Amino acid sequence: MRLSVLDQSPISEGFTGADALRNTVDLAKLADRLGYHRYWVAEHHGTPMLACASPEALIGPIAATTSRIRVGSGGVMLPHYSPLKVAETFSMFAGLFGDRIDLAVGRAPGTDPTTMFALQRDRRQASPDDFPEQLAELLGYLGGTLPREHPFARLAALPGGPGRPDPWLLGSSPQSGVWAAECGLPYAFADFINPSGADYAAHYRTTFTPSRWRSQPETLVAVWVVCADSDEEARRLAASSVMSFRLLQRGQLIPVPPVEKAIAFLDADGPRASHGLPMRTRRRVVGSPARVKSGLEDVAREYQADELMIVTITFDHEARRRSYELIADAFALRS
Repeated sequence: MRLSVLDQSPISEGFTGADALRNTVDLAKLADRLGYHRYWVAEHHGTPMLACASPEALIGPIAATTSRIRVGSGGVMLPHYSPLKVAETFSMFAGLFGDRIDLAVGRAPGTDPTTMFALQRDRRQASPDDFPEQLAELLGYLGGTLPREHPFARLAALPGGPGRPDPWLLGSSPQSGVWAAECGLPYAFADFINPSGADYAAHYRTTFTPSRWRSQPETLVAVWVVCADSDEEARRLAASSVMSFRLLQRGQLIPVPPVEKAIAFLDADGPRASHGLPMRTRRRVVGSPARVKSGLEDVAREYQADELMIVTITFDHEARRRSYELIADAFALRS
C-alpha cells in the first residue's frame, strides 16, 4: 500500500505564514527521502491557521527541491478559477518536472462565503454552481479532447506540452465519487473531514467508467494522524489540533496553539462541550508507531484503498517531522 502526505501548511502560534511555508518545503524534502509516494499541498483562504492559499505557488519550489516524489495539489478549488488557467499552469509544471505532477481538484470553496465572494473577479453576482461543466472543460484541455466545434478548441495546445499532469477528483461527500466514476478519474476522499466515506468509495468502484485517465478505479484516502514514540506523547501532541478544530466548529479561527495551552483548554472545556452547536466527529489515528500502523491498515481495509495520504498538524514542526519519520519506518517505506 502506498503512503503519501497532504500538507495544509499549518501556522503555529507565535510564528508566521512565511515560517509555515518554509516548513512545508522542508517537510516535502524529508518525505522525498523517507519514501512517501506523493506530496500534495492544500488550498485554504482567510484563516490564521493555514498558510497555503495557492497550491501552485508551492508546487514549483517543492518539485524543484525534490527528486523522486510526486508533487501536486490537494487540491485546487476549481470554482474559483478558469479551467484554462488551471490547465495551463499545471501543464507548465509537467513541462518542467515531467510525469511527477498531480492535479487534484475539488468543488469546495476552501473558505467561508464572504472570502469566496472576495476571490471572484466579477462581483456583480455570485458565481454559478457549474462544477461539472468546469471539470469537463478542464479535462478537455488536459486530454486534448475538446470537440472541434467547441469555442475554445484551439486552446488545447497547452504551453508545457507534451507533458500533462495526472488529474484527480477530491471529495468528502457522495457526489464527488459519482463524478469521479463518471469521468474515469482516480478519487481522493477526505476521511479527515468525513469519516463515513467507505460506502461512497464502494459506489465509486462499482460504477467506475474506464477512461483515458484510468482503466480501473483508484482510491486514495486522506487520514488525520499523529505518531510519536509513545501513545501518551502522541495524545499530548494531538491536543493542539483538537483545540483548533473544536474552536473552528464554533466559528473561532486561531493559529495552532502550543501543547500545554491546548491541554489546559481541553481540560477546562470538557470532552463533549458543544456550546449548543452541533458536534462533528473526526477520525484521528493517534499513537505509537505500532498503534498508528494498525489504525491505518484498518482504514485501508474499510475503504479498500489503494493509497493512504497522511495529514498531520502539530504545534512543533520537529514533532511533525518525527511523526512522518516514525510512520515511514513502521511501514518500511525506504526499503
